[in-house]
Amino acid sequence: MGISEKDLESLLICMNAKRRTAQKGEPLFVAGDRPEHVGIVLKGGVHVVQEDYWGKRTILAVVQVGGMFGEAFSAAEAAVMPVSVLAYSDCEVLLIDCRKMLTTCSSSCLFHARLTRNLMKVVANKNIALTQKIGHITKKSVRDRVLSYLSECALSEGNNSFSIPFNRQELADYLSVERSALSNTLGKMQAEGIIEFTKNKFTLV
Repeated sequence: MGISEKDLESLLICMNAKRRTAQKGEPLFVAGDRPEHVGIVLKGGVHVVQEDYWGKRTILAVVQVGGMFGEAFSAAEAAVMPVSVLAYSDCEVLLIDCRKMLTTCSSSCLFHARLTRNLMKVVANKNIALTQKIGHITKKSVRDRVLSYLSECALSEGNNSFSIPFNRQELADYLSVERSALSNTLGKMQAEGIIEFTKNKFTLV
């Protein structure tokens, strides 16, 4: 935002930016790596996931085209990444050296300052998204968690019909519930006429 196309090439050189492609399921960042880069999704999308000691996976965030990942841990100069970033579809990302992003270059270019402001806006929006997720998973029942999440999706889309960026297992991981319990709850809600769904497409009745 606020960076013209003619400045973009200079910006990418200044940031030591490089493109990387990944197939569905392939990791872009792995927990335990040293965080040094900020990623921007150009095509497809990624999941930010965390696994506990026993391998139970929780999806912390979904990052789609235009979204950013890795900025918090890189900017904080964390010793290691506590999360992994996995492609949930074939994707292409732009990796930027975080140190270059946060340090003013010798030419004091205006687009560099705009990039830093944009980074702050992304971080703020992610804090909002995390607050929303906490709102979902603090509900006591699986049903209430599902209703909370689907309600947010409908309000965000401005439509009672929408698609979500998860399959069943991924939605269960995001809401921190068992897949069997989630499937059972969705089936009951559809039978009661509260929702209609086919795969990842939902309608709130």
